[in-house]
Formats: sequence, C-alpha cells, structure tokens
Amino acid sequence: MSDFNAMLEPGMLVRHPDAPEWGLGQVQSNINGRITVNFEHEGKVVIDGSQVTLMLVPDS
Repeated sequence: MSDFNAMLEPGMLVRHPDAPEWGLGQVQSNINGRITVNFEHEGKVVIDGSQVTLMLVPDS
C-alpha cells in the first residue's frame, strides 16, 4: 500500500485516478490495504491499495 493510501480515513473524499467517471468518493474503511470507497456514480467499491493510489480531494 502506498504511504498516501495508508493515511486515508473514513469520511475523506477521494477520486480514482483511472476512473474519473466514477465521480467523487467517500472513504468508508481502510483495513490492511483494502480501501472501501462509496463513489457517487459507481457505488461501493473495494480497492486494493497496493495497486491504486487514490487522489485526495481537498476540503473546499
């Protein structure tokens, strides 16, 4: 898991770098490198943090 993914916590907003059409996602959990994210256009997805580095969306 990337160092960035390791710091993701529930409630943080992210985007998937390879699937921008999924829209904004909210982290639901981050357990042992498996990050569950609820995306606005894709629904709940479990991401392998060793394969994908999610992009944090700063608070506006």
